[in-house]
Amino acid sequence: MAHALTVPSIATHKRRSGRDPLVMVTAYDTPFTRIVDEAGVDLILVGDSVGNNVLGLESTLEVTIADIVHHTRAVRRARPHALVIADMVWMSYHTTTEAAVLNAAELIRAGADAVKLEGGARRVRVIEAIVAAEIPVMGHLGLTPQSVHMMGGLRVQGRDEAAAKLLLRDAELLAEAGCFAVVLEGIPRELAATVTEAIDIPTIGIGAGPDTDGQVLVLHDILGLGSSASPKFVRRYADLAEVAREAVASFGADVRALRFPSDEESYHAPKPN
Repeated sequence: MAHALTVPSIATHKRRSGRDPLVMVTAYDTPFTRIVDEAGVDLILVGDSVGNNVLGLESTLEVTIADIVHHTRAVRRARPHALVIADMVWMSYHTTTEAAVLNAAELIRAGADAVKLEGGARRVRVIEAIVAAEIPVMGHLGLTPQSVHMMGGLRVQGRDEAAAKLLLRDAELLAEAGCFAVVLEGIPRELAATVTEAIDIPTIGIGAGPDTDGQVLVLHDILGLGSSASPKFVRRYADLAEVAREAVASFGADVRALRFPSDEESYHAPKPN
């Protein structure tokens, strides 16, 4: 199936050119990929957030490249119309450029159309190497969860003038290095607007205000399936956890009351001749 958007078309997808904002959500398996694709999203992120939302891990730092490969394959089996981006996990691109390129290639082989990695100036060399291998790269700046220990926690970034200038320069460097888009997470709205105006590739915000070229949220947060308190930037659109609990409880009640299965829901032996 042809993609609604290709990497080259996304790279020029700016709201200032009159384009609609890009819509990106996470998905980690085949059923939810079918749902979000049918809902018309532009981009599907196989994020390392799978660790918190599906695998029961305490941190995204525990997620391995094998985990992302596994879930990318599940997403690709849904044959989505949307573009599929897979996360480069912690330490999959932090050692050598050769290791980074090989890990990115594993994600492409699994079915991703592009990869995403975190960081600014210090990641330019590895981004250039991955792009040189003909693998599209999405950047990620601001609150970068893989750097949680260096940041001293999951804190809003770029609040003071010096930090804001550094983030803006990082965004410019990522664009120059060949990134086709960049996620801006957990930064002031004003800084996100400045970055969006300054670079020619699209920005996709999460906790970065409404002035970016697109928005991304974790699907489990949108659907009320998250296991913890949501950040202030999350808007819940459904409470599927409650719907699921009620459905399973109803099933259990019917089993215990001998209401399930009914005779109509049972198979029968052939009547004797």
